Amino acid sequence: MTDPNAIQPSELDQLPDRDPEETAEWRASLDAVAKAAGPHRAAYLMRRTLERAEGTGVALPKLLETDYVNSIPTAAEPAVPGDEAMEARITAWNRWNAAAMVTRGSKYGVGGHIATFASAAWLYETGFNHFFRGKEGDGSGDQLYIQGHASPGIYARAFLDGRLSEAHLDKFRQEAGGSGLPSYPHPRRLPWLWEFPTVSMGLGPLSAIYQARFNRYLTNRGIKDVSASHVWAFLGDGEMDEPESTAALALAAREQLDNLTFVINCNLQRLDGPVRANFKIVQELEAQFRGAGWNVVKSLWGTAWDELFQLDTTGALLRRLRQVPDAQIQTYQTRDAAYIRQDFFGADPALAEMAKLLSDDKIIECFHYSRGGHEARKVYAAYKAALEHKGAPTVILAQTVKGHTLGSGFASKNANHQMKKLTVDEFKQMRDLLDLPVRDSDFVDGQVPYGHPGADSPEVRYLQERRAALGGPAPARRVHPLAPLPAPADKAFAAFDKGSGSQSVATTMAFVRLVKDLVRDKETGRRWVPIVPDEARTFGMESLFPSLGIYSPKGQTYEPVDRDQLMYYKEAKNGQILNEGITEAGSMADFIAASSSYATHGEPMIPFYIFYSMFGWQRTADQMWQLGDQLGRGFLVGATAGRTTLTGEGLQHADGHSPVIAATNPAALSYDPAFAYEIAAIVKEGLRRMYGEAAEGEDQNVFYYLTVYNEPMPQPAKPSGLGIDEGIVKGLYRFNTAESAGLTAPANAPRIQLLGSGTAIHWTLKAQQLLAEEWGVAADVWSATSWGELRRDALEADAALLRGEERVPYVRQALQGAEGPVLAVSDYMRQVPDQIAQWVEQDWSSLGADGFGLSDTREAARRHFGVDAESIVVAALAQLARRGEVKASAVKEAREKYGL
Repeated sequence: MTDPNAIQPSELDQLPDRDPEETAEWRASLDAVAKAAGPHRAAYLMRRTLERAEGTGVALPKLLETDYVNSIPTAAEPAVPGDEAMEARITAWNRWNAAAMVTRGSKYGVGGHIATFASAAWLYETGFNHFFRGKEGDGSGDQLYIQGHASPGIYARAFLDGRLSEAHLDKFRQEAGGSGLPSYPHPRRLPWLWEFPTVSMGLGPLSAIYQARFNRYLTNRGIKDVSASHVWAFLGDGEMDEPESTAALALAAREQLDNLTFVINCNLQRLDGPVRANFKIVQELEAQFRGAGWNVVKSLWGTAWDELFQLDTTGALLRRLRQVPDAQIQTYQTRDAAYIRQDFFGADPALAEMAKLLSDDKIIECFHYSRGGHEARKVYAAYKAALEHKGAPTVILAQTVKGHTLGSGFASKNANHQMKKLTVDEFKQMRDLLDLPVRDSDFVDGQVPYGHPGADSPEVRYLQERRAALGGPAPARRVHPLAPLPAPADKAFAAFDKGSGSQSVATTMAFVRLVKDLVRDKETGRRWVPIVPDEARTFGMESLFPSLGIYSPKGQTYEPVDRDQLMYYKEAKNGQILNEGITEAGSMADFIAASSSYATHGEPMIPFYIFYSMFGWQRTADQMWQLGDQLGRGFLVGATAGRTTLTGEGLQHADGHSPVIAATNPAALSYDPAFAYEIAAIVKEGLRRMYGEAAEGEDQNVFYYLTVYNEPMPQPAKPSGLGIDEGIVKGLYRFNTAESAGLTAPANAPRIQLLGSGTAIHWTLKAQQLLAEEWGVAADVWSATSWGELRRDALEADAALLRGEERVPYVRQALQGAEGPVLAVSDYMRQVPDQIAQWVEQDWSSLGADGFGLSDTREAARRHFGVDAESIVVAALAQLARRGEVKASAVKEAREKYGL
């Protein structure tokens, strides 16, 4: 028989033991405890030993899961400063008005959520009264990521402190008139209140991490000291299933972001039912966060449970709490004391004896109401512990009851997320429970009244005094008057006007060269924030490494392998480049934080995020929408763009549709420049519009999306003539005519207008030459820098016509008088150029790369999609043949000649 204390050979090989006899004694002790006192006692001793080791700094694997109890014992809870009774009255009014607002709005069918804030009220109120720093004090204040479904409670508090009126509350989710309240935190809709859009679940926690990281970036780079700012993210336990919610936990721990606290409202319910019906979400989250390196604080049980824990001399209560799945905890909250006695306490003889000492009222109080997230002292203790913990971010797991105080018809019911109103009788029950001075006669015609103790009441004075002490109202968004950033010297842009001569240059390289010049600008260079997801070398950005440095809060603690090379890999604490690794979502979160720094911190930053175009809008379009909502500004750059330019990579790398997705975002100005000088003109205009002297009525809260290509091509000089820059910015200008290109065509030759965007203009120019030399057709070539901006202008013209204003779309103005039909060509699907078809007066046709991409040479891919020069020629001849301007036989002849 094998001796259980014997050290196995594998252990000797891997972990040399200096004292095998001592090891055997420890093992024998553990076996003896398990035999004499049972495995539960042995497990208890091991857990306490591990906790002791962790607390004294012994290097052991972290304990990933602790008992299902509060992290901070009652005896260790600090006293709550201030007036707890007063705060309870304030919270009661907020609960009432949040429910009243949603209920009153329900008659219009606009929806709303009541149960989430009901569960989280104390999580917010404790923060507002004691922790959340406002923007009117020193620094930037704290950044609050409010859980989207809790917005009615935030509106209710703003009503109490005088920032909103009853008229505002009655316009909840009714914004069309201009004075309504948005459903959720939407800065674009309510820019003086909301800072961060959070209701696209998962994006809030991800953004909060990168916001906390960006705060450190600003401080370490010497832009602004925001070290006093703390980021608070309020999340739901169900929301943590979103992959974005936990995508950057390791980053936060690795960079020791102790300026960040997650507060997860663990009401054990998601939209349709329990979060983990057969399991325990709190324990799962604790293990996940501890494993990622976070500090975890659990606030699960209220003070009513203290008596039960004191009676638990055998550990039976702790064991039972670990065993009971969340769905059963939810059931206890809806059942009577007899059921709980039988099902919970009856499962263990020791618990059955304990239950004999408890009254029915005590059992109901514990299982129906008493939760750590519902008591100010428990929440205060958790928040204080979070702020005092250094070296790691903190997550607070606060257990609550969804629908708390809304009555038995709401609390813990699976459907409560979809329940939009309370009856008058339920409101009266709520009034009695919260002890509010609302009379029966205040319910006029069956409508619930709003409640307010008065502008000069003790409650309102207390609330306002607490906020004044903490630096002003919260949440709040402030955009302090900022002087426009000075424009960079013209020479940085003019350098591209002369072209590249005989040298072939990809537009990706042209953009990078422009940025290299702009970051050297003495006035604005330090405000650029280059962001790249581990593809800097792909985009030719490695030359920026030694000059700008890659940001790292640790600096560079090693000697880089390429230290002897000119473009060595340099990390620095004040590095300017954010090289994020393989995470487009993280890079977008970086971009959002930087793009809204002008409001968050009063420091305008100029982010540019460069990425594989295929992995931008397709992968993170939700974050681009978040960016627009957050009023962000900056440059998104889709590199290695187009469906046919990225040789060999194949289907998942071949972008043929990002401009289509970009066109759906009202804040995005999407451009597909063909030449280096066009890129320079667009970036120059973008800097003016977003950061410089905006024109009257011009919205500065936009962002630019530029597609750039990896195909080296000769870069022509900017054409001479008036209106070129205007045409580049507006989306269309004539690059040349057949005559200015030096092409000879017969007198009265058929003429066609060829519109090309991005890299497609090079095939279009070749087609222009073939048409003239081989088919006697004169073609004019136009550069369509932005199909999307052309469409946007045309839509605005249509809207003006409905208002009785005469306005001609720019595309129609530009093409006015142009002879012949129009053929548009793009390296994207035909839907991209077809955006403007209805506003073009000439006969319209288009070519594009529809379908899935494929791996092959550029030439073969273009022939496959029918967008190469020869295909353009055939399409042009077919268009002219339909008009009777060339013989129909010419189309067949051309197809055969070019092997199509």
